[in-house]
Amino acid sequence: MAKQYQIDMCSGSVLKKMLLFSLPLMASGLLQLLFNAADIIVVGRFAGDNSMGAVGSTSSLINLFTNIFVGLSVGVNVVVARTRGSGSDRGIHDAVHTSMLLSVICGVVLAAVGVVLAPQMLEIMNATEAQLPLAVTYLRIYFIGMPAVMVYNFGSAILRAVGDTKRPLYFLTAAGIINVGLNLLFVIVMQMDVAGVALATVISQCISAALIVVCLIKDHTAIRLDLRQLKINKHVFLSVVRVGLPAGFQGMIFSLSNVVIQSSVNLFGDTVVSGNSSAASIEGFIYMAMNTFHQAAVSFTGQNMGAGKYKRIPKILFSSLLCVAITGVVTGWAAFLLGEPLLGIYSKTPEVIVAGMKRLSIILTTYFLCGGMDVMVGMLRGLGYSIMPMIVSLLGACGLRILWIATVFQIPEYHTITAVYLSYPVSWGLTFGCHVICYIIVWRMLKKRNREVFEKAGSV
Repeated sequence: MAKQYQIDMCSGSVLKKMLLFSLPLMASGLLQLLFNAADIIVVGRFAGDNSMGAVGSTSSLINLFTNIFVGLSVGVNVVVARTRGSGSDRGIHDAVHTSMLLSVICGVVLAAVGVVLAPQMLEIMNATEAQLPLAVTYLRIYFIGMPAVMVYNFGSAILRAVGDTKRPLYFLTAAGIINVGLNLLFVIVMQMDVAGVALATVISQCISAALIVVCLIKDHTAIRLDLRQLKINKHVFLSVVRVGLPAGFQGMIFSLSNVVIQSSVNLFGDTVVSGNSSAASIEGFIYMAMNTFHQAAVSFTGQNMGAGKYKRIPKILFSSLLCVAITGVVTGWAAFLLGEPLLGIYSKTPEVIVAGMKRLSIILTTYFLCGGMDVMVGMLRGLGYSIMPMIVSLLGACGLRILWIATVFQIPEYHTITAVYLSYPVSWGLTFGCHVICYIIVWRMLKKRNREVFEKAGSV
């Protein structure tokens, strides 16, 4: 029964199957962001702009701590995909059970850190006096749900590795509808402000995690989960860490650079912070749509590498870049042109809308560069190279942004919010170019190392 949801990534049209893989994944991501946006919209409309700013300003901090563990789910995806490509059911079994136990451990660690350190972290970020207590409340409740977040992410990574992106969509839809309903109940009816949207989020995350676990338990293929056999397999663990830890560390440093930028944004006051938060929420929809092709690049490349189908790798690269470019340009510009009415959903304050448009005019018109950068990272990870894209991303994107804030932004005539936002497209473009160079180098190395296999596949 479960096989009907899975996609054979090692044969047939790459572009067609990539779209079959990506569209449900894109819908899942967009739904997740829609439900997250509901948090900001509900508190913005029914609790005030400060509550909206408090919720929105925590996202970079949440990502800072979760990305290193969510990065491990990338390792899970690659390990399961390669094992699936090689046809080892025992290897898939070990990967599934190691990954799910690891997800629980990661979630508990995150919950403890977030609950204890929330006030100190927000103070370091220069949270405004009016928004600080609200942000602390939201952050602490949100982090309580971290075990559920990790279970869902690791479980979804397992399903993506075998081509199943439909069932996570179904689970997310059910949990998200409940999230929106609880938002309205807790904030409008019960007047719980930011605590209400945080609690609604935690409850919905627990529901999506429970559904993903039940799905794996009832599966009849090699990815079936048996809770009695949960244990850490040393070989699988090291393989997951080898790919996932650099990915997670890269995500964490990316978030650190965003925390630095958020701290700079906070210097411009509550109105700019609120406008920045609502604009960032809109951008999240575009990013999630593009990011599905990064995940497709990882899964398709991983399976084909495991199966020795090297001839399909360039086709995967071309298809991923084509899809992400079209998605980034069309959706990015459409959202920018509709920016004012979209921002008006979050806040009716004219100054907040103007502040949000400043960010959208720079980020959304160049967002396709970010998508291309991520696809190149996905290709390199799928090929088994995770440290190289990590180093390039840290130096090219994160390091440049921090350097930009420390130098350009400090020049009096450039000490503006526009200068802060310009750090994004500059870092995306340079890092994308560096990743392309890295891919060419890695591909030539692989061809040289596996010349006989490449010649057999007809790809030389």
